[in-house]
Amino acid sequence: MKTTITELYKRELDRLYTEIDSYIEEDSLWKLADHISNSGGNLCLHLIGNLHHFIGKYIGNTDYVRHREAEFDTKNTPKATLLTEIKTVQKTVVSSLTQLQEEDLAKNYPIEKNGEIVTIGHMLLHLFWHLSYHIGQINYHRRLLDQ
Repeated sequence: MKTTITELYKRELDRLYTEIDSYIEEDSLWKLADHISNSGGNLCLHLIGNLHHFIGKYIGNTDYVRHREAEFDTKNTPKATLLTEIKTVQKTVVSSLTQLQEEDLAKNYPIEKNGEIVTIGHMLLHLFWHLSYHIGQINYHRRLLDQ
């Protein structure tokens, strides 16, 4: 299961890279429209911060310090920087997951999630769903506003 989870994270982060790279107009990454409150660029920054925090810090034991508000407040980060940061977080995620043992998936995740104790496996599935969900939003944002 650990190998499968690692492969799926790598695949989805490749998808994130492709989605961001597919924006034709770089400023479209940051566009908002009626009823669209998060830009593709901000969703990308959010995913990068989220994965560095919940997988890098708490599974891979990195010293990452999250600034969640900045994930949504920062604007106009160059596309090349986002792409580099996606590859960096992908390396961190894969490295962190690779060091896990299969039996670690059944252990408690080191911090509570919404006030409850969950297993590492549960948290990894939750984070994977979160990643995939926002990649879908980025895809829709790009197709709608990158014109």
